[in-house]
Amino acid sequence: MSGDEHEILAATEKDLMGDLDTTVPHSARIWNYWLGGKDNFPVDQRAGDDYTAVYPAIVDLARASRAFLGRAVRHLAAERGVRQFLDVGTGLPTEGNTHEIAQSVAPESHIVYVDNDPLVLVHARALLTSRPEGATHYIDADLHSPKDIADRAGEHLDFTRPVALMLMGILGHVADDAEARSIVAKLLEPLPSGSYLVLYDGTATDQAFLEAQQGYDETGAVPYRLRHPDQIRAFFDGLDVLEPGVVPLQRWRPDPSGEQGEVDAYCGVGRKP
Repeated sequence: MSGDEHEILAATEKDLMGDLDTTVPHSARIWNYWLGGKDNFPVDQRAGDDYTAVYPAIVDLARASRAFLGRAVRHLAAERGVRQFLDVGTGLPTEGNTHEIAQSVAPESHIVYVDNDPLVLVHARALLTSRPEGATHYIDADLHSPKDIADRAGEHLDFTRPVALMLMGILGHVADDAEARSIVAKLLEPLPSGSYLVLYDGTATDQAFLEAQQGYDETGAVPYRLRHPDQIRAFFDGLDVLEPGVVPLQRWRPDPSGEQGEVDAYCGVGRKP
């Protein structure tokens, strides 16, 4: 990152910290709390504790989602030759970020992160560290404006070469199925043949999960819709889905020494023909 970019980001951080609303819980901060991070506030901790009191398995789901991200990025970089990643709905920096995994395999990888949460932007500096051979960029943009995301990502990525589009636990924030599918389609549209969709989302497969989510939604935070597995599979329509298909998180190409159980979230990786 250049000196000018550092100065702009530092000024933005100062402004955002002054305006940050710590009275309403936020999913990125709660997720950070469940993963053992420090970038959260008492309101997030209370909401996270209330959630786990009803559905303790959410902590396992959070950890399984990070493990899936790692396996998917490593597979695409090492086995499929992908060198560009568009990570939409970045969340707060933690261990095993997309650029860290991709550049550990291929240092020349380029990564664009996208989010519109003020606290994520405050911490974007941590996401903009890069191997000198590669590059990372951060875009402050809204998932509901996929064309804007694609246009701005195209300023940093080469859309004549394959890109891995990553939507990790983010589409639940789009309640309408048709709109969610449209967002995926519009983000994929400018990407060339040989690009990939990497996606997971929580599933409406456990009553306690549904009850915990309803309690969270009633706090005034941005709601999150749990979908049935078939609705998540529909996001991959028209793509060539890699084995083992759209499956529970821990079932996607698990590490031999990893846990083999299941959580209430489905994931998959699909290749654009």
